[in-house]
Order: sequence, then structure tokens, then C-alpha cells
Amino acid sequence: MADMRFRLARRPIPVDPCVAPDDRGRLSAASRIRVVEVLATGTNGGAQEHLYGLLSRIDRERYDVTVISLSAGSGARKIARLGIPVLVLEEKDDDRAVEQVTAHVVERCADVVHNHMYRAELVGTRAALAAGERLGRRPYVVSTVHSSRMRSAEDREAVRALTPSMDRLIAVSQSIVRKIADERDGRAPVSLIYNGVDLARYDHQEPCCTLREEYGMEPNAQIVGVVARLDPEKGHPTLLEAWPAVLRSCPDAYLLVVGEGSQREALERMANELRIAHRVVFAGRRDDIPAVTAALDVAVLPSYREAQGLTILEAMALSRPVVASNVGGIPEMINDGVTGLLVPPRDPGALALAIARLLRDHPFADLIAKAGHDLVHDRFCIELMVRAVEAIYDEGARMVRRDDPAEVAALAG
Repeated sequence: MADMRFRLARRPIPVDPCVAPDDRGRLSAASRIRVVEVLATGTNGGAQEHLYGLLSRIDRERYDVTVISLSAGSGARKIARLGIPVLVLEEKDDDRAVEQVTAHVVERCADVVHNHMYRAELVGTRAALAAGERLGRRPYVVSTVHSSRMRSAEDREAVRALTPSMDRLIAVSQSIVRKIADERDGRAPVSLIYNGVDLARYDHQEPCCTLREEYGMEPNAQIVGVVARLDPEKGHPTLLEAWPAVLRSCPDAYLLVVGEGSQREALERMANELRIAHRVVFAGRRDDIPAVTAALDVAVLPSYREAQGLTILEAMALSRPVVASNVGGIPEMINDGVTGLLVPPRDPGALALAIARLLRDHPFADLIAKAGHDLVHDRFCIELMVRAVEAIYDEGARMVRRDDPAEVAALAG
């Protein structure tokens, strides 16, 4: 790890770090920095939410952005609603996907190709290299590592071989910085840029007032909620195993499981086998996540692995007390007992005790909720994230256009 270059890609912070300064000159239409975002899958998840947040706040007068999603899904559709052009490629074969992405990058004469998730890294980087041969200049290649998933030896070798052709890696947590060092041997410079929360969206959010009525809960029931894909690594089985103990301590509580995914049927069976189905609601996909999260008495993320845990940041922004697994990037957000409660992964007893503590000790729950809210404002607002990524795009465009002094001067503002 000694030869890896680490830099926090961040501009000098103004008095209020969550107010974006407008200190750069506007670019002409011809000079705008052309960025192609490559997304491995269009479904819902942290990477898709990250890209949505980035593109909702990026300076569109300076950056001309298009998105290629290597599959369809609600996440890609959500990004398209921003008015950003989204091209969906339903192409399973990587070689053919590379050809199609290359054609788009050449057509756009892209300055930057920004990959999100593993398959996008492979396809997007190969496409940038091929486009460079056709254009006579290679786009600047950025890859954000969103996942803490351990890859097979074959996959690790494939991404390691392409990493020297990547100009910048973005890690969303120190945990991911360590993963990159382990998997890629310091073959590309790394910037640590935490995911950010759109405080304008979450700071003054009214809670959904119909949840109890919608799902047949008692009017005064307390609601514990988990917002996450129903996938194995998110830890829902441990939460269900913890729920009988929570009910013994807090019999008025309901567990609200928000999200869709491959494990839903198995989790519903498990709830029935544990005889807790009457106090567990599988809500599926909701389009009003901020309002739902604001209505929770406790937010939980029981993951077995987690790059950062954006849904926990969102709950903290909404002043909700949180309980989460002590894995991956989560401890970088939660100071145990101060901004939230950390529990060991796969430990239903510890998880039940932490949830019950927050449900029973309201003054303590309010105290850590306030501390979590303040932390998000100080360190995890979306403006910090967007400005850091924009700085990388600016650096990339300067490198790609370095043979044109007028263009470099225009980029400098």
C-alpha cells in the first residue's frame, strides 16, 4: 500500500461547506466538459442513488452528461426523470456491450468516462481505450468502487489488469480504500469521497402520516424500519431472528421492511416460521422513502458487509436514531453511543438489545438522533460530494485537452 497515492479530491471549503460556491467561469456549449457515466445495472441500490444525487446537483452549464446503464430498472428510470439522457443496453455479452459503449463515447467525443460498479469498470474502461484509438485521444477514466463485495480470483484479476488504464479511483469509505489496496496493488490513484445526503430533500421532510393505517398497525405502535435491497448481504435474517426478543421487551412494535429483491419469499417464510409475521410488514418498493424514513421510531441496517450505508445517513439527516452493524464503512459514520448504536454482524441478541434500548429510552434516542443529524450536516452533505467529483472531472478534462491551450484556459475559469 506504500506506493498508492491518496488524495481527498476536495476544493477549499467555504464558511458553510454545504453551500456550493460559484467560483468558476461558465463554459460555452462547445467547451462544456463531456462526461459519460456507465452504470452496471439500472436497478435500485446505493450506487444508483449515488449517481442520482450527483446528477441532481451537478453544474449542467459546465458538464454535459449522458448515462449508459447496462441493464434496465427503476434506478435508471429515476435518473432519466432528471432530464439526463439515459441509454439502456440490454446486452449480456461484454464484448458487444463494449462496442456499443465505445460508439457512444466516440459520438459524444467524451472527455471523461465514469464507471459505477464492477461490470461497468470492465466495460467502460475497455470502451474508453477503444474510443481513444478512434478519437486520437483517450477519455479520462474514473471508477467509483461502491461495493465491499469480495470478488472471485478471476474477477479480481480482470479488474486488476484494467486498473492501470484507470486515471482515478473513487472510494466511498476508508473501508473501500483498504479493499482497493488489497485487490489492485496501488495501480491507480485513489480519492476518498463519501456519499452525500441531499439536505434540501431530507432536512424539512414531513413524516408519512398514513403508515400505520396503510399496514393495519395500532395508532400508537412504534415502528422500526429497514430500507435496503432484500439481498443476502443486507442481513435481514438476523433482524428477523432478533425480532421475537424485541417484541418481548416492546410488544407494541412493528418491523417495516422496505425494499425489493431476491430474498423476499425466503424472508416471508422465515417470519412465519418465527411466528412474528403479524408484527412484520414487507412493504416492497416505496417511492416516498424520505417520508417513510421520517416516520420511523428507529432505523436499522443489519448488513453483513457494507461499503458505506447511504440509507443510514439519510435516516440520520432526518434525525432518526439508528442501529447498524459494525462492518465496512458504517463505523466511519456512527460513533457508537454518540451518533448511533453499533452491533456485531449476525448477532440477533445484540441487535435486539440495541433496538429495544432506543424504543424504551426516548431521551437517549433523541440525543443520538440529534448528534447524527449534526454529523451529516458537518461531513456528509451532497454538496461536498458533488464538488469533489466535479474537481476530478475538471482535472480529467484538462489532461485530455492539454494540447489546446485555449481550452485549458477556459476550463480554469
